[in-house]
Amino acid sequence: MCNKSCIAILPCLLAAEWLAGCGGSSYRGGGGGGGSVSVSLSPKLAAVVVSSQKQIFTATVTGASTAVTWAVDGTAGGSAAVGTITPAGTYTPPATAGVHTILATSAADSTKSDSAIIAVTDLAGVFTYHNDLARDGVNAQELALTPAAVSTATFGKRFSCPVDGAAYTQPLWVPARNVGGTVRNVIFVATQHDSVYAFDADASPCLQLWKADVIDTRHGGSVGEGPVPTGDVGNGFQDIQPEVGVTSTPVIDPASGTLYVVSKSEGPPGTFHQRLHALDLTSGNEKFSGPVTITATVPGTGDGSSGGNVTFNPQTEHQRSALSLSNGVVFLAWASHEDKDPYHGWIIGYNASTLARVAVFNASANGSRNGIWMAGGAPAFDSSGNMYASTGNGTFDGDAALPPNNDFGDTVLKIGTSAGLTLTDWFTPYNQDILNRQDLDLGSSGVIVLPDQTSSPTHLLVTAGKQGQVYLLNRDAMGSYCGSTCTADTNTVQNFPVSMIWGTPAFWQNHMFYGGTGDHLTAFDFSAGKFTTTPSSQSSATFQFPGPTPSVSSQGASGGVVWAADVSQYGVPSLFGSGPAVLHAYDATNLGTELWNSSQAAGHRDQAGNAVKFSVPTIANGKVYLSTRTEIEVYGLLP
Repeated sequence: MCNKSCIAILPCLLAAEWLAGCGGSSYRGGGGGGGSVSVSLSPKLAAVVVSSQKQIFTATVTGASTAVTWAVDGTAGGSAAVGTITPAGTYTPPATAGVHTILATSAADSTKSDSAIIAVTDLAGVFTYHNDLARDGVNAQELALTPAAVSTATFGKRFSCPVDGAAYTQPLWVPARNVGGTVRNVIFVATQHDSVYAFDADASPCLQLWKADVIDTRHGGSVGEGPVPTGDVGNGFQDIQPEVGVTSTPVIDPASGTLYVVSKSEGPPGTFHQRLHALDLTSGNEKFSGPVTITATVPGTGDGSSGGNVTFNPQTEHQRSALSLSNGVVFLAWASHEDKDPYHGWIIGYNASTLARVAVFNASANGSRNGIWMAGGAPAFDSSGNMYASTGNGTFDGDAALPPNNDFGDTVLKIGTSAGLTLTDWFTPYNQDILNRQDLDLGSSGVIVLPDQTSSPTHLLVTAGKQGQVYLLNRDAMGSYCGSTCTADTNTVQNFPVSMIWGTPAFWQNHMFYGGTGDHLTAFDFSAGKFTTTPSSQSSATFQFPGPTPSVSSQGASGGVVWAADVSQYGVPSLFGSGPAVLHAYDATNLGTELWNSSQAAGHRDQAGNAVKFSVPTIANGKVYLSTRTEIEVYGLLP
């Protein structure tokens, strides 16, 4: 039996037993010589969720009666500990995670059998951007997609789910959810057409469970209201086109069964709306008397102010960053459309149960800009509930001796959330003025909270930016600003040059996987509280603008696979035109080893839909989900 205690040997098990022993049409498990009896079992490798998700295995017997006997990990019919299997081949998983061997033996000739591997995951779900509040991008409970199992022969596109607009949101995955009277795994995604979809995560062909038009009258909209035409926002660059609706990745509260999402719409012409919705996971219906119209005002004399106040502008503010949920509060953050002024870096918190606004923060109340972009990334949180977010170009006066000194362009913010939103610490690069004037936003990258260290400083975070500089910061003493006379950032734990980045790196087992633009996907090792500044490995492929936001799947501390999407052909205004997203899979221990990509298989078997910027792959239960301009791609183990 291979249960949770032996997850680490799964790559060897797959290589030795599945790839070598089970890869052919007949596995003669009992030795036994001659005869024409053979047994073939399908699928060879499968993945299910603990307790709830069943798997049907089919045994094909030639040369004798079709009858077979079944065993799980050597136990006839299985058991509660390893899962049970019926005489018809239906496997029901146990309540604990693990990897198990299914054996089908010919009833006519007990020397003839075939086996398969089934991986049982206890992943609770992918409820938020980049997997968790640290934003490390890791699913360490992916027992099926080992490096040995990801190749063109064994892994590929299973199906796709059509959507009605460009999907910039990361797919979110929820297991064992009762929708329509059936317990199933579900993925959720939203589009720029202001639609939210729930799809069966495993059904092929795609099965749509529900769709919510979040600007119709049932969801707080008015007759004639629609997504915002691109020409009504921004500076004409068509960065998001042809329409703007839902841009940011939603967040899910599994305890209450609620999905929170922000819509943007226009109607009548010239009247703009942004709303926070709380949707029931089983139906898409509004909860908690939602939605609420997003409004806010703070004291200040900044750009667009009136009467000593700055008021939230639903037209110019772009809710780009993914939503967050921490300690019962849903947090939203804003930047702009193509730097169209006036805009500010707002953060607003809403009570998750009542949708009452409970906190407001503005990063440029007495200045301008300072948007919170992070290439669609979400603010990170530490175990004490502190929020970390980085801002883009704009006014900086945080070092001023006299008020107002509350404008923080190109800054990493540490914000307390226990009572409203309170700036408690911050870091600004020494050359912030140059970053501002040259539009080299620090805030083009997300922030990752690193695991606690055993030696001081014990609390670290890492970020980067358009300038192409990694900053490793002490969360307990962020560094503030070293002053206009500095010639280097002497107030960091570490900083070193890299390629420009639009996205969030991933961090797994003391490796940072960095997706710079116009560069290779690169691994930097982390040891003794610092990064090695020379890459330990890199991909052979080069990722053009905007570069990837990688994700990692693994079996605990082993079997890591790095998933990264090339989305350089995201359409206007890309220099590379419109074309398919290309999903890549790499061995996490050596990025020079590419396991698979979606352009390799013959006949365009695995080709994705046309790309959108900043797509983030979601990995769960033997499958990988990727959003595109026209559909949600579902990749997985081939039957």
